[in-house]
Amino acid sequence: MASGFFALLDDIGALMDDVALTTKVATKKTAGILGDDLAVNAEKSTGFTPSKELPVLWAITKGSFVNKLIIIPIVFLLNVYLPIAITIILMVGGAYLAYEGAEKIIDYFLHQKHSKKNDHTTIADDNNIHAEKKKINDAIRTDFILSLEIVIIALSTVLEKELWLRITTVSAVAIIATIGVYGIVALIVRMDDVGFSFIKQSNGKGFLGLLGKLLVNSLPKIIKLLSVIGTIALLMVAGGLFLHNVSFIHHFVENIPELLASIIIGLVIGILVFLLVWVAQKIIAFSKKLVKQ
Repeated sequence: MASGFFALLDDIGALMDDVALTTKVATKKTAGILGDDLAVNAEKSTGFTPSKELPVLWAITKGSFVNKLIIIPIVFLLNVYLPIAITIILMVGGAYLAYEGAEKIIDYFLHQKHSKKNDHTTIADDNNIHAEKKKINDAIRTDFILSLEIVIIALSTVLEKELWLRITTVSAVAIIATIGVYGIVALIVRMDDVGFSFIKQSNGKGFLGLLGKLLVNSLPKIIKLLSVIGTIALLMVAGGLFLHNVSFIHHFVENIPELLASIIIGLVIGILVFLLVWVAQKIIAFSKKLVKQ
């Protein structure tokens, strides 16, 4: 009886070792996209009033978990029954990310009126509930595409394994990605609170006071930097999706370093999608005028 129990424990230990090993490999494979995910979501999760930062971040985090609950079974089913659909979904998602990145750049240089919708100052108003909800929804939509890529990359590392191991590994990577990314984002957005706490404890003197002032003064600069890094990451992820899934694009830029090629491709596609959206908006607006007449 006892020997059977210990044999069972050995089997469980072996299974856990398998999960740990495959999860480690899959996490390494997704490290790049996780870095981009962090940059993008950190930028999208900042700019709220201090009292709303953590509640908003928690709302986005819950949305990220829901995204992965939706994505994981769909990806497994599509991988078995319709693999081409995964590539198509990635392309559509890449086009959306490229559009977001290009829109930020175009709005910055042209100072168009609609750029205000992405301005942090609009979210800082406690009464602007609509703007707050819109930014949360935008962040969750972007997370959906990034999560989709994370899940697909994780699955690609364990395609030859048993089904239970594939499901466990992909689920573990999804959980680690969500907790890791949004945990770091939470630390960033509350960095000034830690700084004020250090200043209060030390009365603004000594090493602790200096560190507190550094944290407080650094946060606005970090947020601005994250905005730039997040935009570049959007273009890089989007360009990478097309680079790795569209053969003629890959051959066209094969002599350019992959990082630079991804950013260029993302920017070009983003501008094209932006122009298409702009033309569509003009046509819709013109059609509405005709109908009113």
